[in-house]
Amino acid sequence: MLRVYTRSHNCLAPSDLAIEANARPPWPSAPTPWIDLLHPTAEEDRYVEHHTGVSIPTREEMLEIEASSRLYQENDAQFMTISALSQLETDSPVLSPFTFVLKGQTLVTVRYSEPKPLLHFSQRSQRPGAVACGNGEQVMMSIIEALIDRIADTLERIGSNIDTISRDVFRDRADGEIKSAGKVLQSNIVDLGRQGELLSMVRESLISINRALTYHTAVIEDDKKALKDARMRIRTVQRDVASLTEHTGFLSSKVTFLLDAMLGMINLEQNQIIKIFSIASVCLMPPTLIASLYGMNFKNMPELGWSFGYPMAIGAMIISAILPFLYFRKKGWF
Repeated sequence: MLRVYTRSHNCLAPSDLAIEANARPPWPSAPTPWIDLLHPTAEEDRYVEHHTGVSIPTREEMLEIEASSRLYQENDAQFMTISALSQLETDSPVLSPFTFVLKGQTLVTVRYSEPKPLLHFSQRSQRPGAVACGNGEQVMMSIIEALIDRIADTLERIGSNIDTISRDVFRDRADGEIKSAGKVLQSNIVDLGRQGELLSMVRESLISINRALTYHTAVIEDDKKALKDARMRIRTVQRDVASLTEHTGFLSSKVTFLLDAMLGMINLEQNQIIKIFSIASVCLMPPTLIASLYGMNFKNMPELGWSFGYPMAIGAMIISAILPFLYFRKKGWF
């Protein structure tokens, strides 16, 4: 899908262009600060390349992880690819490449996902004076700010979920709940793993945004015409990214601590079960020895002729089992 935003009365007016092989609509005559490509086709890529003079990167090129493939200049245009989060409201969030192509006063965005912050920004940009959208750089910074706000909300939600898991792990349990504690801990481990995976995706997105901002700052530092307020805005966004990255590290360490704590509690529970079996084995060893002793078939065994030999053997086995049990009970081993 190709959507072109033209500037009109301090706001943006979107228009969808249907590009086909034999039918190409005329390019808008008004200034176009923003051109948005969502799942672009080959015809749409060529159409935009023809009117902007920039080469639109393919999805394979956007997925490359080298910095030189994500941040570069070509034909007086800046190419900056970040990792954007989408579908955060579902159980299957997605991290997909999002490319900004900034040339002069025009911004071209190439994406293969639908982040909600971008949809919200698109709606706000159509209201006069709602957001700064005078040129491509302002549009790019507004989009990045919307993505960062969404990430901040996501971190708040993750922190709340981690606190809930922490309270459930370390709360006092009644006698009836102790038996099912293992299943509860296993469920918490699954939930905690999901939060940890989402945190790693958030961290990757923040790092990619910070790299793009650092690259863009280095480029505009060489441009004497760059406005002072634009530089201040970039520095403000970089400080927000740094603080969110630090908070992400704190939450990651908390996830690691809770995971270690839950695994330790599960190990303690398993050790308790093994200890019970070990005590039972020790208690049954003396009776087994007595039964083995009197199970031998030697001819000269005095006890075989005793009328009370059988009850004596049974009694000896019971006493030999009770004595270790009482000893372990006195030591507090169970």
